[in-house]
Amino acid sequence: MKNKVIQIGVVSELTGLSERQIRYYEDRKLVFPERSRGGVRKYSFEDIQIIMEIHSKMSNGFHTLELKRMMAGS
Repeated sequence: MKNKVIQIGVVSELTGLSERQIRYYEDRKLVFPERSRGGVRKYSFEDIQIIMEIHSKMSNGFHTLELKRMMAGS
């Protein structure tokens, strides 16, 4: 199991993406952070890599449904 200890604010700083964009990827079932008892999202470094791949592909014209299919196949 990957350690999920990084909060969304830090993920935002590391990726250059807004917290809103990161939550959008979660809403679209493309990334799956854990939640603390208080509801704080926690990400792993692997999650950050996935977020960056998602952002790159969406910038190149992919849609979330296509990405979901691609990720399900891997």
